[in-house]
Amino acid sequence: MRELVYYVAVSIDGYIAGPDGEFDAFIFEGDHIEFITAEVPDAIPTHIAEQLGIAQRRERFDTVLLGAGTYAVGLPDAPSPYRHLKQYVFTHRDLAPQVNLTVTAEDPATLVRELKAQEGADIWLCGGGNLAAQLDGEIDRLVLKRNPIVFGAGIPLFAPGTYAPAQWDRVRTVAFDSGVVLEEYVRRQE
Repeated sequence: MRELVYYVAVSIDGYIAGPDGEFDAFIFEGDHIEFITAEVPDAIPTHIAEQLGIAQRRERFDTVLLGAGTYAVGLPDAPSPYRHLKQYVFTHRDLAPQVNLTVTAEDPATLVRELKAQEGADIWLCGGGNLAAQLDGEIDRLVLKRNPIVFGAGIPLFAPGTYAPAQWDRVRTVAFDSGVVLEEYVRRQE
């Protein structure tokens, strides 16, 4: 069965972006980049992968879920950030039609359960924090690219919700000289 994987860069203090969606403080150079590019080329924006000659075979992910704010980040430079994947943007806003893009106001958890029942590669939850909070119970795996930076404020990994502790098991940790630490967790099955 397909997994919903929340794969995201995060600061030490738990933010995935600054207060206005800034993400330029994250580290984009260093030994972690080659590792991440080789391991998850499908998570690289399409136009960047094309410029760098990186093959995107949709082996790890073939679908990406984004909130409207996360989706909008890539629009100034390219028509659609992940047009090599099936993209679902959760919003009530009208967005211009794009290749492989579905804009929906549907309940995210309902759609994810439908997607998990279909054949295919894993489903990537790209962001943001509000969408992650809505999908909290559906996330099977967390892959956090923890950057050695403190934001102090911004968009949290998960938007505040109700108190409902959930146990996760760490399955991998990879530390890089750049200071980035890749942490991977799977939801504990009770």
